[in-house]
Amino acid sequence: MSRSAIEEIEDIKRLKARYFRLLDTKQWEALRDVFTDDFVGEFHGPHPVSRVASGDEMVEVTRGFLADVLTVHHGHMPEIEITGPDTASGIWSMVDIVQLGAGFKGYGHYHDEYRKQEGRWRIARMRLTRLLIEPGNDATPLPIIADDDDPS
Repeated sequence: MSRSAIEEIEDIKRLKARYFRLLDTKQWEALRDVFTDDFVGEFHGPHPVSRVASGDEMVEVTRGFLADVLTVHHGHMPEIEITGPDTASGIWSMVDIVQLGAGFKGYGHYHDEYRKQEGRWRIARMRLTRLLIEPGNDATPLPIIADDDDPS
C-alpha cells in the first residue's frame, strides 16, 4: 500500500521538528541522522556566508559554533511539495535566538530539499536566509526551572 502525499508531508514536518529540537538540545549524534551523507548547506548572516558539504561536516561545524551557546529555533508555516517518489522540497518561515556574544534574534526562511533513504526522509540540502536580524544584548539569560524541579 502506498503512502499518501499528506502522510509523506507529515513525516517531513516531523523530520524538521526533530532537526530544531536536536539542534537546540545539542544532541549531536542524533542530529547527524537527519541529514543525508551528501548534504549541502548554506547559511546567511549575521556572520559571513558559511557552507558545508556533508552531513558529518554540518554536525561538526554546528557543534563547533553552538555547543556551549543557548539557542532557540522555531520553524513555521511549511510549504512542502512532494517532487518525486523519494524527493521533496520545502520552505519554512523561521525565527532563531542565538546567545552567542551579545546574541541576536533572526527572522527568515529555510529552503530545504529532502530525500527518502531506506524508508526515511532526510534533509539533503538546506539554505538559511535571514530577512531581519535584531541585535541582542549582553544580559545573561536566567536559568529555567524544569517542572520536575518545581518544589510545589
